Amino acid sequence: MDILKSYSSRKKEIGKRIPDFRKVWNEPDERIFAELAFCFCTPQSKAKTCWYAVSSLEKSGKLYTGSLEEIRKTLHKNVRFHNNKAKYILYARNLFTENENLVIKKKLINLGNPIEMREWLVSNLKGIGYKEASHFLRNIGFGKDIAILDRHILKNLQKHGAIKEIPKSLTPKKYVEIENQMRDFSRKVKIPMEEIDLLFWSEETGEVFK
Repeated sequence: MDILKSYSSRKKEIGKRIPDFRKVWNEPDERIFAELAFCFCTPQSKAKTCWYAVSSLEKSGKLYTGSLEEIRKTLHKNVRFHNNKAKYILYARNLFTENENLVIKKKLINLGNPIEMREWLVSNLKGIGYKEASHFLRNIGFGKDIAILDRHILKNLQKHGAIKEIPKSLTPKKYVEIENQMRDFSRKVKIPMEEIDLLFWSEETGEVFK
């Protein structure tokens, strides 16, 4: 199968990337929040330019203490819909702050498994859906059994016969349905879910990023 050949050529590179995600959970809450801010920014924007913008906010300290206008200005050049996304970041920062400290890890770990974490994130944060919540959880080490169903992944799932067609829209019900189909496909080809995601993404972009 073509997918097994492709996986074989990238397996080593992908295998090195997965532990990097898992290490993030052991870092301070500020680092976890940076990953969340990144995932707010990625819809309809390039991942690398989004990470550059969030890194700039992080280094300047504006990600943690900056005003809405300061966050908006930093996102302006690299992130589409920067006005709304700045508002989402600020809302999340307020939600995860207790006694002037970020407590994002404490809130998440009490929710249970990644599926329950995702449901809570989607229900309680503005500007985040199943895809963005899944992306965030994968980037902090909880991506073992969840799917990040962006256009790259859907395109390749269809290409390899895991799904019949790419849906015009992804309702929560449809998202979970395709996620289950991806799990079945993962077991069939014997490639872990989180590694299939990076494999498909790298086939479209030419690199393993985040």
